[in-house]
Amino acid sequence: MDVEEIKDALREVIQEELDLGYYPLGDRWIGGTLILQPRDKSLQAREVPIEVFFHKIVMVRDRLRVLEQKINQHPKLDDADKVNLQQYITGIYGSLTTFNILFRDRTQHFVGVKGRE
Repeated sequence: MDVEEIKDALREVIQEELDLGYYPLGDRWIGGTLILQPRDKSLQAREVPIEVFFHKIVMVRDRLRVLEQKINQHPKLDDADKVNLQQYITGIYGSLTTFNILFRDRTQHFVGVKGRE
């Protein structure tokens, strides 16, 4: 095994053990850069590797899923409270649909309220 194969295997085991999904970045974005250009041209632009930005988006998704599980399993919340909190989470997923363009696999896209109906 080379180093990349070991990394992939380790990543797969960790994701499986932590119940985290694997979300591959779309091929056209690999090696790309996100450039944040301020309106004021005298200020410096900020460049962020797409892979770093994508990783942050995926971590938000994973943490939202953990939050959903904790809400659904919480012993002191009644069903109405759980539904109310779940609606906020669904709204957050809807706000994140902008980033669906980064995912290689369409089945990994964020889905908001319209997608769940």
